[in-house]
Amino acid sequence: MTDLSRRLFLQGAGGFALATAGFGSYAFALEPGLSLQITSYRLTPPNWPEGLTVRAAILSDIHACEPWTPAARVRSIAEAANALSPDIIFILGDFNGSQRHLVRPVTPPEWGEALSVLDAPLGVYSILGNHDWWHGALPGMPSDDAAGIRQALAAARIRLLENDVVRISKGGRHFWVAGLGDQLAGVFGRHMGEGADDLPGTLAQITDRGPVILLAHEPYIFRRVPDRVSLTLSGHTHGGQINLPFLGTPLSLRRFGATFTDLVYGHIVQNGRHLIISGGLGTSHIPVRFMRPPEIVELTLGGSPIASGLQARANAPGQS
Repeated sequence: MTDLSRRLFLQGAGGFALATAGFGSYAFALEPGLSLQITSYRLTPPNWPEGLTVRAAILSDIHACEPWTPAARVRSIAEAANALSPDIIFILGDFNGSQRHLVRPVTPPEWGEALSVLDAPLGVYSILGNHDWWHGALPGMPSDDAAGIRQALAAARIRLLENDVVRISKGGRHFWVAGLGDQLAGVFGRHMGEGADDLPGTLAQITDRGPVILLAHEPYIFRRVPDRVSLTLSGHTHGGQINLPFLGTPLSLRRFGATFTDLVYGHIVQNGRHLIISGGLGTSHIPVRFMRPPEIVELTLGGSPIASGLQARANAPGQS
């Protein structure tokens, strides 16, 4: 090897090492722990009343743990949601951390106090996710069947919907919010094999033809959601969590199988039925995000034809 080729090789190796270190720093620290994006949608789903406009802020998959989502970051996320001045706030489950290594737990009272600042005139509503059932504040900690999470939500004045519905009025018009029990609640633990979801029983509680917004942590159920539901809101997938140029979301295939790779992220319309899947806020399996930053979904319903507009704004209010 000549001196010139040796120098070129060393320069290339050094550049590769720096690029690798930079990618690692960004994917392991900056994007999952510091970034926050507002992703905005505007649509008028089927059966939505003319003249009814509702603005919602949607949080999902907080996965509270240190150092990525400590209580202080959860508080800043809640304050960023409030800054959007929504009519209503939805939280789509998975409050418990889901990392096994190099993390410290954030307990339900801690993240619950951080979320207690959430405020919207039509209320704050939540469902549970699979990690809320499977284990305690971190994997490996005993499950209490989400009892601690229920207590934290109640203390924060956040209404938990488990196969339950609520009728909400605004400006003389109304809509329904239906919260589904978690579909994977019994994958582990003493309720092995049982889901906590009851879609028919939940929808049977609706007493008129007002439009229905369904909160369902996992999007899997979407193919069974009837036309009666105007819009389904889900999380769970983290939007694939890692989004590689030209390759898409390789974790999605590993985690969800080929059957559900069409239900990973964004506004999806199938057979006239509408679904929005949030990219969520935390991480699962590995503490990495790449080109799928933590997000708050800002949703405006009504006031336009049946269509979806999307705008992503990196750096939410109060975020760096």
